[in-house]
Amino acid sequence: MIRLNQPLVLSSAQSGNVASPLVAAAAAAGSQQRRATRAGGRVRARRIRCASTEEAVGISTSVTTKERNLTVTAIVTAQKPTSMYLSRGLDDLQDLMGKTLLLELVSSELDPRTGRERENVKGFAHMTLEEGKYEAKMSVPETFGPVGAVLVENEHHREMFIKDIKLITGGDESTAITFDVASWVHSKFDNPEPRVFFTIKSYLPSHTPPGIEALRKKELDTLRGDGQGERKFHERIYDYDTYNDLGDPDKNIDHKRPVIGGKEHPYPRRCRTGRPKTIFDPETEKRSSPVYVPRDEQFSDIKGMTFSATTLRSGLHAILPALSPLLNNTRCFPHFPAIDALYSDGIPLPVDASASFNIINDVIPRVVQMIEDTTDHVLRFEVPHMVERDRFSWFRDEEFARQTLAGLNPICIRLLTEFPIVSKLDPEVYGPPESALTKELLEKMMNGLMTVEEALQKKRLFMLDYHDVFLPYVHKVRELPDRTLYGSRTVFFLGDEGTLMPLAIELTRPQSPTKPQWKRAFTHGPDATDSWLWKLAKAHVLTHDTGYHQLVSHWLRTHASVEPYIIATNRQLSRMHPVHRLLHPHFRYTMEINALARESLINADGIIEEAFWPGRYSIDLCSVAYDATWQFNTEALPEDLISRGLAVRQDDGELEFTIKDYPYANDGLLIWNCIKQWASDYVTFYYKSNEDVTSDQELQAWWEEVRTKGHADKKDEPWWPACDSKDNLVQILSVIMWVTSGHHAAVNFGQYHYGGYFPNRPTVVRKNIPVEESQDDEMKKFMARPEEVLLQSLPSQMQAIKVMATLDILSSHSPDEEYMGEYAEPAWLAEPMVKAAFEKFSGRLKEVEGTIDERNNNPENKNRCGAGIVPYELLKPFSEPGVTGRGIPNSISI
Repeated sequence: MIRLNQPLVLSSAQSGNVASPLVAAAAAAGSQQRRATRAGGRVRARRIRCASTEEAVGISTSVTTKERNLTVTAIVTAQKPTSMYLSRGLDDLQDLMGKTLLLELVSSELDPRTGRERENVKGFAHMTLEEGKYEAKMSVPETFGPVGAVLVENEHHREMFIKDIKLITGGDESTAITFDVASWVHSKFDNPEPRVFFTIKSYLPSHTPPGIEALRKKELDTLRGDGQGERKFHERIYDYDTYNDLGDPDKNIDHKRPVIGGKEHPYPRRCRTGRPKTIFDPETEKRSSPVYVPRDEQFSDIKGMTFSATTLRSGLHAILPALSPLLNNTRCFPHFPAIDALYSDGIPLPVDASASFNIINDVIPRVVQMIEDTTDHVLRFEVPHMVERDRFSWFRDEEFARQTLAGLNPICIRLLTEFPIVSKLDPEVYGPPESALTKELLEKMMNGLMTVEEALQKKRLFMLDYHDVFLPYVHKVRELPDRTLYGSRTVFFLGDEGTLMPLAIELTRPQSPTKPQWKRAFTHGPDATDSWLWKLAKAHVLTHDTGYHQLVSHWLRTHASVEPYIIATNRQLSRMHPVHRLLHPHFRYTMEINALARESLINADGIIEEAFWPGRYSIDLCSVAYDATWQFNTEALPEDLISRGLAVRQDDGELEFTIKDYPYANDGLLIWNCIKQWASDYVTFYYKSNEDVTSDQELQAWWEEVRTKGHADKKDEPWWPACDSKDNLVQILSVIMWVTSGHHAAVNFGQYHYGGYFPNRPTVVRKNIPVEESQDDEMKKFMARPEEVLLQSLPSQMQAIKVMATLDILSSHSPDEEYMGEYAEPAWLAEPMVKAAFEKFSGRLKEVEGTIDERNNNPENKNRCGAGIVPYELLKPFSEPGVTGRGIPNSISI
C-alpha cells in the first residue's frame, strides 16, 4: 500500500537496440514515480509496489533471427525469522547451499508455436549478505513476453513472510519491476504447491492475458478448498460454517450453546475451521486456541502486540481474583465517590499480583500504573472524555436524549408514526398489547404545546423501542443471577431549538403462568419520588441500549455481517479482479478479530456473557435481531435514515433530515457520499457498460455466493439488489465499504469515551424497579435511600472493572492502523484515471475533517456544541494511535 504523501523513488531507463523483457516496465515505473512525486505520494516500507501498465512487464521488440537470452536478477525481500525452531539449522544450511526459494517467472502470453502456456523460467534464490535479502539469476528469452505472475516455492521447513520480489534486467536497478507479495509463503513440506503472485495490473476475467488465465482459475480453486478436514495454521482456505463453536460442553455442560445459523437461529456465516465435534454435543465444534483463519488474514506483528483478546481475557482472569479480597461480584459501589476513585486514586493491587498486572499492563498500559516514588501498582483508569468535560452530564435528561443522536448508538432512534402504540407480540403469550404511554400522558408532558396528533403530523415525536425485541427474554434473563430485564419504550419530543427531550419511559414485564403482565409509564415528575423513579427507569433503558448496541449495532451489523463478504471475495474474485482490489483494504484483520471474539468475547462464559445483561442468551438474541431487522439494502446510510423516518428523499434525490442537527447522520452522509463517488469512479473505469457487469462471471458468482451462502438464511428475501448494472454494483460496493469503515467507526471508537464511566452506559441492571408489584421491602429501602438503590442496581465492582478494561482496548487505534483515504493500493496507482479518482477521494475526506470541526464549533448545533458537550468526532476520518474517539479505519480491525 502506498501513502499519497511519500515519494515513490523509481526512475526510467534507456535500453539499447534490443528491448529487454523488463525495460518497458521500468519506464512505466519511472512514469509512475513522476506522477507519485507530483502527488506528494509516500510509500510504506512494509508494502512497496511499483505500478505498471498492460504493456509494461517485459515486451520484446527484437526481430533478430536467433533468439537471445537476457539475464534477469530477482531480489526477494523477506522478513527475518523472529524465533528459533527445531529445523532452523537445516534451513540455515539450505540457505548456505543457495536453495532457499524456487522462483518461476510466468509469461502472460501463449507460445505462438504451440498455442499453449510458455515454459516457465526457473531459478533458485540464495541468501545474500544483507539480512532478509535473497537473490536469483535467471536467463530469460527475449521473446518471453510480459511477466504476468511469479511462482514461489519455499524450501525452508517454516513459512516465510515475503515483502516483495524485484526483477532487474542486466544489473540495472532502474529497470526493476516490483511484484508486491506482502504474504506468508508456506513451506513446501507443509504444501508442495507453490504460491502465485500476479502482476498489479487489474483484469476483468474476460480480459485476462491468456498465459495466466489457467493460473487465475487454479488459484481460486485453491482458496475455495474442498470443504473437508480440519484447517491447518498455514492454509489459505476460505469456506463457510455456522456459529457452532461458541459453547464448550466438554468443559462444562452448562456451557452448551445452540448452533447459530440455520432455520432455527438465522445468522450470517463465519469461516469454516473443520475442527472435530465435542463429545457431549455432536452439533458443537471443539474449541481451540488459536482459532484458524486464513494465514494472510492474521494480525501483523505490530497489531498482535497491541491487541489480543486472549491476552486480555487471561490478564483479567489473573488480576481479578487477586482483587477479590477487595471486590466481589455482588458488591456494589458504596457511593458515587467510590466510582470516581477509579479514575483518581485507583485500586491498590496486592503485591502477590505482580505477575497478573504485568500481563494486563502489556495489553492495557493505560490502566495499570505505578504509584509515584514507589514500586506499588494501582488499577487506575483514564478519565473518559465526557466525564472530563462534565462529570454530571450523564445524570441529565438533555444528555440522555442527545446521545441518541450523537452518542455511541445513534442508529436506533426512530420517528414515531403510529399512535396509539401497540405491541405486535402474541397477547395470549405476553399479555395485553396496548402501551402504557397514553395520549393524555404524552400531551401532559408536552405541556400542552400540541396534541399527539399534531406532534405526529409535524414529526416531533421519536421513539427508542426495545419492547417487542426484549420482552420474550424477560423471564429467561431474570432466572440468571443478579440480573433483571424489562421490555422498554422511550418517547422523545423534538423542540423548536432542534434538541430532543424525553417525555416518558414504559417498562413492561410480560405475563407468566403465575403472574399477570405488569407495565408502567415513568416521567420526570414534580416530586422527589417520581424524580428518582425516573432515574431508575432511565438506567434500565440505558442498559437495554447498551446491550443492543454491543450485540446488534456493533457486532452483528459490522463484524458478523461482513465476514461473509470477505469469504466470498476470496473464493470468487481473483486477486487480479478490480473489485477484489477495491474491497481488499476494507477487510484487513476482520476475520482475525472475529475469531478472537468467538474465542474470548462472545463465547459461553466470555466477557460479553459475564458482564452484559443478556448473559447466556446474548447470541441467541443477536440471531433474533438479525432475523427481524437485518436487510442489506438498509445498511446503506441513506436508506437506513429513510427507513427510520429520520430522512426523506426529495425529488432531486437529496435527503432532507427530520432532525436537522443529527450529528451521526450529518457527518455520516458526508462520508457516505465520498465513498459512493469513489466507488462510482472506480466502477466506471473498469466497466464500460451494464453488459460488462452482467457478463463478469467472477462478479456474478461472488454476489450469488454472498446471498446464498454467506447470508444463506436471508437468500430468498426480495430486498437484495440485483448485480445487473453499473449503478447497482456501485451501490452494493458502497454499502460494504460504508459498513466496514464509517458505520463501524461510529459505533466502536467512542466506547470508552461514553461507556468508560459505566453509570452513563451500564451493561447490566441487577434489581427490579422498586414499584413493581409485591416489593414492599424494596420500596421502603428506596424511599429511605434512593441513591443506594440506584448503586445496587448498577453493575458490581467486578463487572464494572472488567467492562471498563475491555472498552479501553476496544476503543484503541493500533499504531499500524490504515485510515480510509490515507493509503492507495499500488494497483490503483497503476491506472492514471483510478489514481486521480483516489486522490480526489482522499482530498474530499480531508475536507470532511474541516467541515466536522466547523460544525462542532457552531453554537447553533446544540447537539454537538455547548457547555460540557463532547464534540462529535467519531466520523472524523483520521486519527493518531490510541483511544482518541475519532478516525475511520478502512476495515473492522478491532
